[in-house]
Amino acid sequence: MTLKRTKEKTTMDLRTRIGIAFILIILIPVVLCSVAFYVLMNYKVRQLGKQYGINNPGMESLYNNALLISRSLDETLATVQETMEKDPEKLEDKSYLDTLNENLSDNGAFVAVRKGNVIYYNGSSDISNAELLTQLPPYSSAASDTSQGTDENSYIQIRNEAMLKQVNFTFSDGSKGSIFLVSMLNQLAPEIKGAMTETILLIVVILSFTSVAMGIWIYRGVINPINQLKKAAQNIRDGNLNFVTPKSGIRELDDLCDDFEEMRIRLKESAEEKIKYDSQNRELISNISHDLKTPVTAIKGYTEGLIDGVADTPERQKKYIRTIYNKTIEITRLIDELTIYSKIDTNRIPYNFQKIHAASYFEDCQEELRMELEQQNIMLYYFNYLVDDAVIIADPEQLRRVVNNIVGNSVKYMDKTPGVINIRLRDVGDFIQVEIEDNGRGIAQKDIPRIFDRFYRSDQARSSRGGSGIGLSIVKKIIEDHEGKVWATSKLGVGTVLYFVLRKYQEEKHEQNSDH
Repeated sequence: MTLKRTKEKTTMDLRTRIGIAFILIILIPVVLCSVAFYVLMNYKVRQLGKQYGINNPGMESLYNNALLISRSLDETLATVQETMEKDPEKLEDKSYLDTLNENLSDNGAFVAVRKGNVIYYNGSSDISNAELLTQLPPYSSAASDTSQGTDENSYIQIRNEAMLKQVNFTFSDGSKGSIFLVSMLNQLAPEIKGAMTETILLIVVILSFTSVAMGIWIYRGVINPINQLKKAAQNIRDGNLNFVTPKSGIRELDDLCDDFEEMRIRLKESAEEKIKYDSQNRELISNISHDLKTPVTAIKGYTEGLIDGVADTPERQKKYIRTIYNKTIEITRLIDELTIYSKIDTNRIPYNFQKIHAASYFEDCQEELRMELEQQNIMLYYFNYLVDDAVIIADPEQLRRVVNNIVGNSVKYMDKTPGVINIRLRDVGDFIQVEIEDNGRGIAQKDIPRIFDRFYRSDQARSSRGGSGIGLSIVKKIIEDHEGKVWATSKLGVGTVLYFVLRKYQEEKHEQNSDH
């Protein structure tokens, strides 16, 4: 069965989809992180250039820790130098030194003041005065003795390497002193810390975004189709078959959707077929009841006539009895049709195939029919155009049913007086062709292809004429079971010809096959 879908999608298998998702989970973060890192670092470099007055800053400006530390100390150094020039006594004020030290501590630096050969102020809580004193450069090594400071970088080996800025000054009592801004180089500059923090945060955001996006992609590709299939199963459970199972784009799930769709279509066809079958059964019962009512009523009336003595002469009694007999035959025929109909659906029509001489067999058939038809003012003629005495393999009883049903159908729709029915036998190669022609009202061309369908009537007004509506469908079934073919031609107002062909029995070929 070919399924028609409302929308076609490009499909991929689930393994490919998961593989693509895995690659994208790796590739997208790498690309996004690279782009984001490049943009962020360029922004940071420009900010550093503006903040520290670096001309033509480059990436090395960002990861040069010593440069950034030196630049961060310069601002405090400038404040110290300004204080030394305007109010040098403040450099002896420990509260002022605490304020400076507090500002530097956020960047991992501290203030130290030496007075002569003694540590006057130590802003570090980890380094002792003695250890600090041994490492600090002498008064004259960093600056002249002109009460002017210096901003040149010096390095000392204290708890690993440290950078310091030294400003020399003179205490109010005349003692030589120096103020040191000390920063440990094993600590990162605040800008580098900030850049690292922002980079890590950016990576986390990108990884989260990628994971969520890929998760949604896989979820929509797998869970949504499963929900659609669940909904389809619920519709089928509830008997709603008027829906379409959409495809998802994943090959395995699409195959499952196709199976669901095929199941739905077959269930729908089965339900429609059952409705049609039930309707046909009701129509059959109605037709049979209608057809049985007429002969039963006639039998009842003629029987009452015999009982009441209405038929008071031998001739009239004979006529009544013959009519009762004919009506009984009609009832028997209807019952037989009903029996055959029940066996058509189960493909259990019994056959007893025999060798039959076609000419003599059909001549006997027309002899049996002629007497009954003459009583209805219908003339039956038989023409044998067979060249040889053709033999066929057929079931005599079922083949007779074929002839009777065709002739009965012609009689039913005969509209001329007298009516004429011709039976002709012809040679057509390895087959014999039987033609049964009548001069009835005929059949419209549009209706001819369907006259062998069960319960089909080309003219609904013909229902009043009776008939189960299955006579010609039984004919078609029996002929096809004999490996033959049946068809019809007709002209309105002229009449109808029904044809069927049966294969000849080939004696020589059969014997040769038996020898082999």
